Amino acid sequence: QVQLVESGGGLVQAGGSLSLSCAASGRTFSNYRVGWFRQAPGKSRNFVADISWSSGSTRYADSVKGRFTISRDNAKNTVSLQMNSLNPEDTAVYYCAAKWIFESDYDVWGQGTQVTVSS
Repeated sequence: QVQLVESGGGLVQAGGSLSLSCAASGRTFSNYRVGWFRQAPGKSRNFVADISWSSGSTRYADSVKGRFTISRDNAKNTVSLQMNSLNPEDTAVYYCAAKWIFESDYDVWGQGTQVTVSS
C-alpha cells in the first residue's frame, strides 16, 4: 500500500505562489492516479487536480484552471502542485490522494498541509 506525505504549505499573500509536493513511500506511483483535494473551514473536501502516473494526463477543477499546474517526477516518485495567482478563496488544507487506476474512488490519503492566502 502506498503512503503519502505532503509538504510545501504555508502562508502567502494574495497574488503569490506556492508549490506543494506529495511523496510516496511503500511503493511507487506506477499504475496509480494521484490527485490533490482541498478542504476549507466549514466546507466539504473538493477536487483540485489529478494526474495519471503512466500517461501524464491531467484534470483540473474549473476554479484552478490556468492558475495551478500538477506534474509528476518519476525519478523522485513525487507529484507536485504549482499554485500561482493565489487568492484568499484558495485557503484550505490541501490533501494528496492516490488510487489504483481501476479503482473508482481515491482511497489513499495524506495527512494534509495548510495553505493560507492573506488579502
